Amino acid sequence: MTLDTARLRVRVTDLLARYGIPSAAIGVLHAGQTTELAVGVRNVETQEPVATDTVYQCGSMTKTWTALAMMQLVDEGKVDLDVPVRTYLPGFKVADPEAAAEVTPRHLLFHTSGIEEAYGDPGEDPDVYERMVAAIADAPQVFPLGSTHGYSAALGYAILARILEVLDAKPWDEVMRDRLFAPMGLTGTSSWHEQVDASRAATGHLLRSLTEGPIVTPVDHLPRAFGPGGNVSTTARDVLALAHVLLHEGVAPNGRRIVSADSVREMMRSRVPVPDPYMFGPEWALGLIVCDWHGETVYASDGSTIGQNARLRLLPGTDTAIVMLTNGGPRDAFCREVFDEILTGLGVPTVPELPAPDPTLALDLSRYEGVYERPGTRFEVAADGGKLWLTLTLDPMHADFLGKPERIRYELQPVSETHFLMPPTDPLEDTQTVALYDFTDGNARYLHTNCRVHPRVG
Repeated sequence: MTLDTARLRVRVTDLLARYGIPSAAIGVLHAGQTTELAVGVRNVETQEPVATDTVYQCGSMTKTWTALAMMQLVDEGKVDLDVPVRTYLPGFKVADPEAAAEVTPRHLLFHTSGIEEAYGDPGEDPDVYERMVAAIADAPQVFPLGSTHGYSAALGYAILARILEVLDAKPWDEVMRDRLFAPMGLTGTSSWHEQVDASRAATGHLLRSLTEGPIVTPVDHLPRAFGPGGNVSTTARDVLALAHVLLHEGVAPNGRRIVSADSVREMMRSRVPVPDPYMFGPEWALGLIVCDWHGETVYASDGSTIGQNARLRLLPGTDTAIVMLTNGGPRDAFCREVFDEILTGLGVPTVPELPAPDPTLALDLSRYEGVYERPGTRFEVAADGGKLWLTLTLDPMHADFLGKPERIRYELQPVSETHFLMPPTDPLEDTQTVALYDFTDGNARYLHTNCRVHPRVG
């Protein structure tokens, strides 16, 4: 089937206005054909229109790029994903001796290392990843090595980047350019904001109210510490080139082999379960999220910075990839509506809905009550009126800027004994999902939401 781009443009234009998002760049690869579309403005203050080659920040989609570079080292026989990190970084150390000795690159790719992101402020110089590895000598464990999945926003992939730097004897930015961006023939992709062509760059936006409309973000890029996990900037076309590599056994659109077919299969088939399977997917692979769409296996790579967002979906069964980059949001409802419009037009599986709560469940609510906390994030779960409630504490400056209270209370609606829906309290938010699990000691030990894990404290 051929995508109706005129219809899609009208639909996306309407949805951007409804959700208060300035622009979207969309790329679709289906059965060998590529479709590109760009709607909206790069900056609400200048009203410059976007184009199909507009450059957006892709946030944690960067992790897929970094994983691909690691698989090249596997192909070259320089890295074994299942030997200790110390094999490549002899001085590697964290507070837990067992974790320090046994953590492997696969743990880092899976987000199962459990190491707290306690790397301090490593600065903005090119040696930032060397500094981060040195700074975590006393970093504690959020959970025992390999015992669960808990997303590492920056640290895990910074350690992988340091391995790449040591083995290639060059900074991570140069590794990515030489191993991926240049060989793939990419013209809009870079790994540090200073490398981005300002005349092509989208500006990030935040939304405090639909009445006010989107405003330019006060933070125009993430710190360099997030580089291997979040600082790639790219175009929709270049993300489709990445998708092509993953859908076509490691070969880029220009015909260059980037990784072996075995490495692509390993990236997709090596997996761990995700405690909260509903928001993104039930399993995590090597740099990819694994989703189940009505029995079809779909792979995802998502990312957000402070005001820009990226979404990639790979449907190997129909040789389809969809990428959407925006300079506002994120809103899962917006992405779902756009993706469903595209998927329906192509006659391929659509995004499944979230599960419905089960009112027949009779839960012992006391097993879930408690405080679940990580540095910078605190959740309080309490029973009241026969229901469970979650209270989120926001950073005061963050709350003030967004015009929100410092404490927000959400109802937790049970889907199962371990999974809950968390309906929004604000029309600008979407329903979230939460897992409360691991009752080894009688009460839930962990709270998992938005892929992050938070241990019970006290």
